[in-house]
Amino acid sequence: MSKKCETAHAGTLESSDVFVRVIPVDTKGVEIELESSVEEIYGDAIRALVLETLKKMKIEGVKLIIQDKGALEYVIKARVQTAILRALGEDKPDWGVL
Repeated sequence: MSKKCETAHAGTLESSDVFVRVIPVDTKGVEIELESSVEEIYGDAIRALVLETLKKMKIEGVKLIIQDKGALEYVIKARVQTAILRALGEDKPDWGVL
């Protein structure tokens, strides 16, 4: 990530939601720690969605801790985007990327 990143989060631990915490790391890659009630069935799909979202936003050098409570795809994507924007201190997102 070229901009300075802070620890940030988005979402809740309510049913049908997801809590996403972003933590900056010293490596170039992306780490994902996933805890989900549906991980056995949808874990790979959730990870792929998160990686795709980060790739579109050109984000690397972060660790995401994701606690999923059965959120739908669009909710997961929105929570990841919001957590990243908060971590970057962005208040005017590039809607073309999102």
